[in-house]
Amino acid sequence: MSAEPSLPTPSSSPRFGVWLIGARGSVATTAIAGCAAVAAGLHPPAGMVTETPDFTSCGLPALSSLVFGGHDTVDCPLPKRAEHLADGGVLPHGLPSAVHAELVAADREIRPGGPLPGDTDGGSGRTQDEWIDVFAADIRDFVRRQGLAGAVVVNVASTEPAPTDGTLPPSSLYAAAALRAGCPYVNFTPSTGLHHPALAPLAESSGLPYAGRDGKTGQTLLRSVLGPMFRQRALAVRAWSGTNLLGGGDGAALADPAAAAAKNAGKERVLADTLGAAPEGEVHIDDVPALGDWKTAWDHIAFDGFLGSRMILQTIWQGCDSALAAPLVLDLARLVARAHDRGLSGPLSELGFYFKDPVGDGPSSLAEQYAELRRFAGRLRDGADDRGAQR
Repeated sequence: MSAEPSLPTPSSSPRFGVWLIGARGSVATTAIAGCAAVAAGLHPPAGMVTETPDFTSCGLPALSSLVFGGHDTVDCPLPKRAEHLADGGVLPHGLPSAVHAELVAADREIRPGGPLPGDTDGGSGRTQDEWIDVFAADIRDFVRRQGLAGAVVVNVASTEPAPTDGTLPPSSLYAAAALRAGCPYVNFTPSTGLHHPALAPLAESSGLPYAGRDGKTGQTLLRSVLGPMFRQRALAVRAWSGTNLLGGGDGAALADPAAAAAKNAGKERVLADTLGAAPEGEVHIDDVPALGDWKTAWDHIAFDGFLGSRMILQTIWQGCDSALAAPLVLDLARLVARAHDRGLSGPLSELGFYFKDPVGDGPSSLAEQYAELRRFAGRLRDGADDRGAQR
């Protein structure tokens, strides 16, 4: 990955942009640093499904061809952000120095975002359509100046509350800007994004592929495996409760009950879909600032066995959300870029493997979702799509 952008020559490989909403956050910083590290051979691609044998011949953009930019409302430079993550054990010691040039290059391509949730105009006096125009212009300028073959916009910003009126929330402004700029869109968060009813006509008429929403990284990943297990073994789940302890930006954002409700909707959908009905129980999310980018997810599952025997399964998932999410962000950017290159459009339901609340129709079991993803990879590789190039 080159530190300084340069226009490609006719003989060079095409380069693709990854435009990140929330570009200075933990997930974005980890993805940018991780991409540089893996591309340089400094670390193996752990967690990257697209680097496994089933996907390596699909014509996906090489990691070394990805160029990063984005929007954010904070101004902490990416190299400094990476140092903070290394201090917290999220990034390996010494990695920020090893990929400093790549972090600097990406930081130069980050533009001011807005408006902040709850603001009507972010203090700028702009209308919503003007915000969309500004964001779209930033993305188009990025593609033009970097001489890119295209770009994928990926939302990795903090969770916002669901809108309570007809106003487009910030995530939807960014989503509309992506389509206006002619770029595919991925919503890795539970925020509204393209799910807003006012954007349905734009999404349908754009001719662009899109995917989302809410990346499946930990607790819900496990639920999408355990739910089908209980159902297939005819074990009746009576109750399924959970608790999430997390800090960092996500912990602060999810301290807002409205944002937490948006987050939990996807978790609840997975259980309802895989079990056939929603069991009793809730998921509680607690902000624990001392945990930083680390989280603990605990599940308590009560179920009935043969002759009504009462049984309990408890699980504990401890991990770093940024390290779990970053490889999936890179996977999705590559897959969606390739889908766009193949002329696919509309909701990419085959990418449900990556999401709690996926767009389109598709299975909820992780095993079935992975089978769908493999078939999708085959279509990308062979250039065939049994539903046609434009869906």
